[in-house]
Amino acid sequence: MPYKYSSGIMGGVILLYALMVPGAFAALPVADGDGQPLPTLAPVLEKVRPAVVNIATKGFVREQENPLLRDPFFRFFFDLPDRRPQPRQRQEQSLGSGVIVDADKGYIITNNHVIDKADEITVTLVDGRNLSAKLVGTDPEADIAVIQVPAENLTALPTADSDVLRVGDFVVAIGNPFGLGQTVTSGIVSALGRTGLGIEGYEDFIQTDASINPGNSGGALINLRGELVGINTAILAPGGGNVGIGFAIPINMARNIMGQLVTHGEVKRGQLGVIIQDLTPELANAFDIEVHKGAVIAEVMNGSPADKAGIKVGDVIVEVGGHKISNAGELRNRLGLLRVGEQVELKVLREGKPRTLQAKIGAPQLDSVAGDALYDRLAGAVFGEINQSSPLYGKVEGIIVSEVQSNSPAFRTGLRKGDLIVSVNRRKVTTLKDFENIAKASRQGLLLNIQRGNSAMFVLVK
Repeated sequence: MPYKYSSGIMGGVILLYALMVPGAFAALPVADGDGQPLPTLAPVLEKVRPAVVNIATKGFVREQENPLLRDPFFRFFFDLPDRRPQPRQRQEQSLGSGVIVDADKGYIITNNHVIDKADEITVTLVDGRNLSAKLVGTDPEADIAVIQVPAENLTALPTADSDVLRVGDFVVAIGNPFGLGQTVTSGIVSALGRTGLGIEGYEDFIQTDASINPGNSGGALINLRGELVGINTAILAPGGGNVGIGFAIPINMARNIMGQLVTHGEVKRGQLGVIIQDLTPELANAFDIEVHKGAVIAEVMNGSPADKAGIKVGDVIVEVGGHKISNAGELRNRLGLLRVGEQVELKVLREGKPRTLQAKIGAPQLDSVAGDALYDRLAGAVFGEINQSSPLYGKVEGIIVSEVQSNSPAFRTGLRKGDLIVSVNRRKVTTLKDFENIAKASRQGLLLNIQRGNSAMFVLVK
């Protein structure tokens, strides 16, 4: 299964390659007994390393109280004091990496999972300075976060165009594996556009044969010119260790998200209003088209931006905003990077003939309802449908608990934010209307079947 910690990369072939590339950054110091020059990455790394930082976080997590302790009968039966002790907290610490991308403003890109739930963030520079950082914004669905430190004598890493990367390009990774301190490894780009891994909600990974280990998350993946091409994020580790399959978020994607985080503090994703699927060879034959890459429109929502743009069921989207589309996952990623209100050009095939359409990205539908509108004992919770902007869309069916206030009636029944309600009173629910109809007809309480992470349970609401 994929693990979210990232870093390093490859072997000695890169040194020989540097000799053959005009303008490559490998210097040739005299090193052997015959006075022959040997290649090295040291000169470029001396310029790049100051821009890669180590990140340490501290957070306090409240330990969950046994629900029985809230039951007055239980407390009376076991002669427990009426006054319950204050919930205990435990401290959690984590280590990771980050990349300075704006020296004038002190902006650092890292992974969301590096700083998630952190109360304190400390950045350590390569010169030994420790700086306190503040959180600018996070995008959990893409696993990107931006933090900021005082802009004092910082070095930023220049960024490249990750869209021009090719399989076989040499890359170097810098990070903080196992908290050892800054470490450099090297490798190649093994694949591009990796999706469907279940690591993030939005995936478009650079795959590399990096030596990636815990603590490298958020570190830099650079090219031979010393430019940032990706943010190291995860590895595929079937046995729990590195097997040479690492993943990095392309810097073009990370930079786009950073712009929204700096401006809004969050990513405001819009929607096109379609249900899509991959263009398989079988579908291509059925549509009698020679193209075998693209995303097929399976459904168009009435009144949606897609409907207004003239998109039809059966259209095959092959290009979005000048970027070719290989599959449905790639289309979803491209649309997920667009802002609400942004105009986008779509190239489609309709009955084998090319068409160019203009669409305006719309705001996501806010399909949600307060719990007390459904059932009085659900007060304090907010329920929502799984819309197209959710990473769960198309994968599961049910109603999401989007918010739960602490110590509210809904909280005391056992509901938590992120719970997925798949049935109510043993009847399947996929829409809020389903939930509402069952709740209003119930006179003896609600039996909720809930999925929480990898576990499932029943919650009785009376």
